[in-house]
Amino acid sequence: MHPLLTRISIDPNVCFGKPCVRGTRIWVSLLLDRLADGESEAALLAEYPQLALDDIRAALAYGAEMSREQIIPAGMKAAA
Repeated sequence: MHPLLTRISIDPNVCFGKPCVRGTRIWVSLLLDRLADGESEAALLAEYPQLALDDIRAALAYGAEMSREQIIPAGMKAAA
């Protein structure tokens, strides 16, 4: 598992269980869509100051894992 995937969480009580950047309600799919549309990492970081560059890279890593059609352990809710 890619170490950045620990920055992604899936919690059925947050955003209907959609993959989000841990500790936020920012969907991985939103970041991937915006990057695919040509938005820069710098622009995303300016718009979402709670994000770090590694959060964006984690979203990319998550998308890469999903494209391999593998089950991703990042989907498990972390213990408190």
